[in-house]
Amino acid sequence: MAETLHDILPSDFASGTFIGRALSPAGPCVIALRGGRLFDLTDEVATVAGAIDRKHFSGGRDLGPVEQGLPEGWSLLSPADLQCIKACGVTFALSAIERVIEERARGDAGKAAEIRGALEAKVGAGIRAVVPGSAEAAELKQALIDEGMWSQYLEVAIGPDAEVFSKSPVLSTVGAGAEIGVRSDSAWNNPEPEVVLAVDPRGQVLGATLGNDVNLRDFEGRSALLLSKAKDNTASCAIGPFIRLFDGHFTIDDVRQANVDLTIDGPEGYRLEGSNDMGQISRDPLDLVAQTLSEHHYPDGFVLFCGTLFAPTQDRDTPGGGFTHKIGDRVTISSRRLGRLTNTVTTSRDAPRWELGIGAFMRNLASRGLADRI
Repeated sequence: MAETLHDILPSDFASGTFIGRALSPAGPCVIALRGGRLFDLTDEVATVAGAIDRKHFSGGRDLGPVEQGLPEGWSLLSPADLQCIKACGVTFALSAIERVIEERARGDAGKAAEIRGALEAKVGAGIRAVVPGSAEAAELKQALIDEGMWSQYLEVAIGPDAEVFSKSPVLSTVGAGAEIGVRSDSAWNNPEPEVVLAVDPRGQVLGATLGNDVNLRDFEGRSALLLSKAKDNTASCAIGPFIRLFDGHFTIDDVRQANVDLTIDGPEGYRLEGSNDMGQISRDPLDLVAQTLSEHHYPDGFVLFCGTLFAPTQDRDTPGGGFTHKIGDRVTISSRRLGRLTNTVTTSRDAPRWELGIGAFMRNLASRGLADRI
């Protein structure tokens, strides 16, 4: 049964302000949700990046109550358009340990269980207690070096600098209800349920949404230099359903305390449940934003994946084989204040082609007389 717009929004949606995108027969539109009603802002501001930059969330053409859904012939898109898609990795202690396991297993899922036990016995408690970049972190680093246990992943987990990378090209993300892709030649992979921050060109965080930063454990485990190939593939980045804007009812503190739940329902009846507790993140979300800004400028702003605690170890097919996706997996990421993001797994090879790039998007807006409202 297909999810309705009402189904994927948080229960308190009527008290919040949300912004997103939808595909109409004429082309992409900017939509806002206020007071439980939908509004089309496109004639006033034609991109979400522009709306966030100018803080233009009011006005618009009334499309009716949320319960009525989108107009006929419209479908929901990712709420990110011209923003850069950035991501931070290894921001949780458990995630750091799993990345080290991938590295030491050289992408072989069968070796992971043995390595996991040995590594957690030596560094598990220490890495969970240390503050990244602190003197205690430096002491732990030296102790691990002496034990021959140091890794590039532990460097970004407890060192002064966070891992920040470009996840996906501008306009390439998929939204709620879309198919999400894993490489057809990957044999060990998993979803990554995350909070995604919406940041304006001046570095101010204006809101948050949900995301799936699909991870290919075999590719990245073979070599960290394969990160881009592992992370950036057609339909490999899902964001949605809407960006919830900060206000008196929803703030950065709600992000810091958020639980992001994940359910995977496989076509063979397999079910996996997990959770990403933002309260256990090693680096504050605003620190991740500051490190992303660094010595860079983002004239259209950016959205930032904050990383995940979730790293599935539950076996799926064979004992000790761990988890990996199958075609047809239904992945649902949800959080009480942000709603629900559901996608069905396919391969990046077989996913719908990404065709609405920057040039096509600009031509579409120009043909609709909207080029001056970006």
